[in-house]
Amino acid sequence: MMRLPHFRFHAPRTVQEAADLLASASPGEAMIVAGGTDLLPNMKRRQQVPSTLIGLRGIAELRAISNGNASATLRVAPSPSRGDGLTIGASVTLSALVGDERVRRAYTGLWQAASQVATPLLRNMGTIGGNLCLDTRCNYYDQNYEWRKAIDFCMKKDDRSPERAALPGRAALQVCWVATSSPRCLAVSSSDTAPMLMALGASVDLTSAAGVRSIPLADLYRNDGIHYLTRRPDEILTSIRVPGADGWKSTYWKLRRRGSFDFPVLSVAAAAKMRGETVEAARIVLGAVASRPVASENAAAALVGRRLTDDIIAEAAELAAVPSRPMDNTDFTLVWRKRVTRDFVSYALRELRGDETTDLRRRLHAWHVVPGV
Repeated sequence: MMRLPHFRFHAPRTVQEAADLLASASPGEAMIVAGGTDLLPNMKRRQQVPSTLIGLRGIAELRAISNGNASATLRVAPSPSRGDGLTIGASVTLSALVGDERVRRAYTGLWQAASQVATPLLRNMGTIGGNLCLDTRCNYYDQNYEWRKAIDFCMKKDDRSPERAALPGRAALQVCWVATSSPRCLAVSSSDTAPMLMALGASVDLTSAAGVRSIPLADLYRNDGIHYLTRRPDEILTSIRVPGADGWKSTYWKLRRRGSFDFPVLSVAAAAKMRGETVEAARIVLGAVASRPVASENAAAALVGRRLTDDIIAEAAELAAVPSRPMDNTDFTLVWRKRVTRDFVSYALRELRGDETTDLRRRLHAWHVVPGV
């Protein structure tokens, strides 16, 4: 049985108290926990071993969803219709997000993404902030300590031991087992909500003892499997600000082995602002193809000023597949995952066009269980 390591636990009642606790901790000593659905299993596998956990569940203001998205440090233009957007506290559970009628009506893609995370029990505990900060995943990393030791570890974890440091020359340097010549870790971003919120143009508030700063959600991520977040160690992601819908439509499509529970091995988040049948603006973001969500800017640009005809959709799907570079570190073969990127982008754009896709989603759900791919 894998057991949790020993740790101290703090339960602050305010954001300021939590930020002060984090600021007073030594580097690498403390971590933030909300639902714990990802962090606690990782601690059992000794992927993270903080000596202190700072819990956010007791902070009421982080559990609210409110109208409006004004920020003191990032100016967000208000929407003239369908409200001024939403501010979502980082400790809002995924179940609460799915159950919010404002999300379901105005942000369909976000509702779809949140409703496909894990299982109902895990969504009851897991939070939107935790899903945005989800650790990158890899077949060589998401194993217990003994398994990782048997393959001589990897650069994402356990490569800085005194024993390894004492080895001569390059032997002291660990490798990425996915691509042994790679100078960086290629563990993959597997968040469901991050690609969708990026496609919606969301921003996030990061709070420290010194104050609050707001950044576009896209700027929270970097393409590095180890240092995948730009959030400073003393900062807490406290809220997500989503612009008003104002003519935007959105959708989320997810590929996984099983129809529930599994992390995505490919996801497509698409949003388009329509004027009649013409696309005024668009965003397409791919998930689970790199160490961060990947915006397919060329594909989105190909839609602007045009109707979503079959030919235009096919053109955009081809362009979207270009930045999709899946690696052999998760389920299914990487060649096949690269190929079906075009299909999933096509499905998403057809749904934005207004096509009926219920039967297609149902068939994909059943298809996921087919073994041997």
